[in-house]
Amino acid sequence: MPEGPRATLAMVAESCGVSLPTVSKVLNGRADVAAATRARVEEALRAHNYRPPGARTRGMPAAARTVELVFDDIISPYATEVLHGVTDGGDELGVDVVVRRLPSLSEKPPRTEAAWARRLTEAGRKGLIVVTSELTSRQLAAFDRAGLSLVVIDPVNLPRSDVVSVGATNWSGGLEATDHLIRLGHRRIAFVGGPVASSPSRARLHGYRAALENAGIRSDPALIRNGSFDFVSGLMLGGELLSAKEPPTAVFAASDPTAVGVFAAAQARGLRVPDDLSVVGFDDTYLTVMSMPALTSVRQPLREMGRVALRTLLSLIAGEKLDSHHVELATTLVVRESTAKPRR
Repeated sequence: MPEGPRATLAMVAESCGVSLPTVSKVLNGRADVAAATRARVEEALRAHNYRPPGARTRGMPAAARTVELVFDDIISPYATEVLHGVTDGGDELGVDVVVRRLPSLSEKPPRTEAAWARRLTEAGRKGLIVVTSELTSRQLAAFDRAGLSLVVIDPVNLPRSDVVSVGATNWSGGLEATDHLIRLGHRRIAFVGGPVASSPSRARLHGYRAALENAGIRSDPALIRNGSFDFVSGLMLGGELLSAKEPPTAVFAASDPTAVGVFAAAQARGLRVPDDLSVVGFDDTYLTVMSMPALTSVRQPLREMGRVALRTLLSLIAGEKLDSHHVELATTLVVRESTAKPRR
């Protein structure tokens, strides 16, 4: 094959007519790929002379083979799944992953953007992955000045269009979750979302509204609440909705912990899920099978998102040109026991 631009996973996927996650599964030795598809992808990888980003890190100093993974909240089911994906990818590619929390503005003395970037470069870091956090233009400028590559996962915001991001099809997930409840016969469907400023939460809300509109159902502002992606928000906001004069018969919660909080709010009012209230979550974390009843949820491939973010970061560090600054992996609805036809 003649010399040309360095092959990327997207080029390989396009050449053999499969999705980017499928190529990634083949590279990671996953078993859930048909034999014929696997053979086609492996042939395309050979034809393109594809080399994983990790193969280019082995000659680097140890410090340069370390990336920083930054969370705003480490202790959550969502963070656990993403952490698994990034660290599994690091094991596969020979890259160490250091996990930290986002520097807090309440630190005494507060850490400036320049100080954060300087600490990373002094430690030999070449790049970082930031998860579900809000970044400022000043932070991005500090990373640029320090020569740090950046990939964000499910960012709250994107101050610049050239920031590289990895996420899921949040709008489609919101549409599918709400459409599932509509097909069951629900008409008063509430939405309990995350922070108003959160891009993923807004996309899920837009999907919810689109499903209602497609079904000819008016979106009622009284049925929409925003809080945090946590249990407490589900408990408090779910309680407000269920205590209303005209409560919903179903709730689409924008995260699994929020959905479990809605469960608790229903139980506190003597309501049973799904007999009296249907509930759908989002993320499809381990909480779905630990809840009673098992939670119907929109699955976003969090571990795969972590792997893709790490590979993308290594490509940036290597100076490769990306096919796209924004990668979205597909969501799927997983139906369990928390949804049913309305009784009234």
